Amino acid sequence: MMDLYNHFCQQLREKAVQSPVLALSGGVDSRVLLHLLAQYHQHYSVPVRAVHVHHGLSVNANHWVEQCQYWCDEYQIPLSVEYVSLDTQCGESIEQLARDARYTVLSKHIQTQETLLLGHHADDQLETFLLALRRGSGPKGLSAMAAWGAFGHGHLLRPLLHVPRSVIESFASQQQLQWVNDESNQDVRYERNFLRHRVTPILCERWPTIHQAVQRSAELCAEQEAVIHELLANLLASAISEQGGLSISQLQPCSEVVRRQLIRQWLAQQGVVMPSRLHTEMIWQQVALAELSANPKLQLKEYQIRRFDGELFCVMSMGDLIDWQQSIQLNMPLILPDQLGILTLSDSQHGHIALPKERDMLWVSFNPEGLSACPVGRAGSRKLKKLFQEYRIPSWQRRRLPILMYKERVVAIASLFVDRDFSGQDCELIWDK
Repeated sequence: MMDLYNHFCQQLREKAVQSPVLALSGGVDSRVLLHLLAQYHQHYSVPVRAVHVHHGLSVNANHWVEQCQYWCDEYQIPLSVEYVSLDTQCGESIEQLARDARYTVLSKHIQTQETLLLGHHADDQLETFLLALRRGSGPKGLSAMAAWGAFGHGHLLRPLLHVPRSVIESFASQQQLQWVNDESNQDVRYERNFLRHRVTPILCERWPTIHQAVQRSAELCAEQEAVIHELLANLLASAISEQGGLSISQLQPCSEVVRRQLIRQWLAQQGVVMPSRLHTEMIWQQVALAELSANPKLQLKEYQIRRFDGELFCVMSMGDLIDWQQSIQLNMPLILPDQLGILTLSDSQHGHIALPKERDMLWVSFNPEGLSACPVGRAGSRKLKKLFQEYRIPSWQRRRLPILMYKERVVAIASLFVDRDFSGQDCELIWDK
């Protein structure tokens, strides 16, 4: 039987893990890791700790917290508990929501020189590979789970990724360990559970070495993806502007295959979930190649793909601020909506704005509709729509710029200009984003 502790130690030594942090769900996999980590801590005196994520999806969730705390107290390992709530009505699968929430909170716990330990094993890898295959994924998706990678401010390690579930369960029984059982793991309505209970047992019976075969395929796919990234790195870098936009003119001479890959790599840099092949084609056909007079956009979950000045941009979906308005007072910070920061009309001897007589008539808006202004140094008023075009402000940002108003007149637009009629040195409009 595999010496699980030596295997665990070897994985940590190979990656020079200094401060391991265990993601402890309480299931058999992480429970075994907790046992191994306690031994490792005792032998090598390295700092260790654990984190448990409470999703609130099970009536037993509070009991799992108590169990994890009990085991950690036994081993004298500090435990942090994170509580998350999931929006189960948003249309995403509960599996995906729970996974995203878990990784989000775990990433906050991993600092420089720390490594998150995850309990994924060879059967998990097989399931992940099959799920990617069902989705029609390319090399990136078929790479499945990496044993080692960057995470938070540090790294993550899956020390049991080459170990079958049967070995882990045998070890747990041999060591007389207790663990919690998530009742949802038996529900075959969930895709991973369907594979676990209905599909992989048949595959393993027919091909006993399928775990190793899948791991080899996943590693080969990961190698291919790394090679593609390396070969296209210079081309991608030259196609991305200082503003983060992707040059359409630089993509046009590329083959369809290369163009799709460049778009995918660009979106990956933005932190966007990998789009489908259909979506990458829609980005090119419906956004990049739209009529010059158009203002195209493509919604990708919480992101939008937009076009401006010959470049593609990936921006977060934005709230409608057209009806928002608020009075502003001198030296009183104003909190802007939709996480747009803080706006302050600050008293200053070297400012650019002259204070009007009726200061209580100053207010802030985001609606440029029908407004005109004459920036300092220019002659004649122009509609804000025209001024935004001249200042090369992308269309999706034009209703995100705070407009300082006096009665019904534009005083200034934050970070852009001051109206000629309000030019002076009384104060400064400061936008802390």
